[in-house]
Amino acid sequence: MLCIRLSRLGTKNRPYYRMVAIDSRAQRNGACLEVLGTYDPCNISVPKDSDQKTEKGLTSLKTDRITYWVNQGAKISDTVKNILKRANIPTKKAA
Repeated sequence: MLCIRLSRLGTKNRPYYRMVAIDSRAQRNGACLEVLGTYDPCNISVPKDSDQKTEKGLTSLKTDRITYWVNQGAKISDTVKNILKRANIPTKKAA
């Protein structure tokens, strides 16, 4: 079964995630089919004095590819569902 979930990168106490399409039986950081975006919960890549620091986690998403995998029947993890909801990306399969 195919799923869309987060793959953890970064160092200890400074997480950085990739949103990936992956086989559900694969390891968390195993080989993925496609990288669909990134999620930076600590805003590590933003300078300290920037006004973007007030945002709750920076995301960079490939919306067309996420929609494609959802329409193919990919299951979405709860955390990814919350991220997509904030970005106004549909998480239901198109009829």
